Amino acid sequence: MDKNHGTVKFFNTEKGFGFIKHDDSDKETFVHVSGLINQIKEGDKVEFELQNGKKGLNAVNVTVVG
Repeated sequence: MDKNHGTVKFFNTEKGFGFIKHDDSDKETFVHVSGLINQIKEGDKVEFELQNGKKGLNAVNVTVVG
């Protein structure tokens, strides 16, 4: 799978989900706590893969890169 890069725009640790804004476009991708390798917080630079979920693309294998 291709690696994507982005910034965590929003992440709610209590509810376990958020959104990542892609570096190369204005696209945003949903991320669920089950797709995380590292804990993330708003503003983190991350690397991730895209996977089809129930409601569209989800970020999975999310790792903090900076």
